[in-house]
Amino acid sequence: MRNIKTIKKSRRHARIRAMLSGTAERPRLHVSKTLTGLYLQLIDDNAGKTLASVNSKKDLPKKGDAGERKAKVAQSYLLGKVLAEKALAAGIKAAVFDRGGNRYHGRVKAVAEGARDGGLEF
Repeated sequence: MRNIKTIKKSRRHARIRAMLSGTAERPRLHVSKTLTGLYLQLIDDNAGKTLASVNSKKDLPKKGDAGERKAKVAQSYLLGKVLAEKALAAGIKAAVFDRGGNRYHGRVKAVAEGARDGGLEF
């Protein structure tokens, strides 16, 4: 049997996804969080394609200014900025934020702040 936390998270994610959908002009910024990594994608749900993606294992910059953030939260902020740069290079200026059933705090919040500071609008 699956863990109760996993079931609750999947139900939250289903509720969120029922309201959100990405288009080519305003794709869905999906956040997938694991213990060891963070994966971000800009998805066009109409075409079923990923427009841009980054992950903390290969796309994380060596140095960057994350303010007062520390450790994984700082990495998440920088990763959000990197995704925003990729999106702007692809001509995407706005997105819909999909937190993936996670609470909006910590690493997920840092991704959103980094993407906003990078020039992406939610």
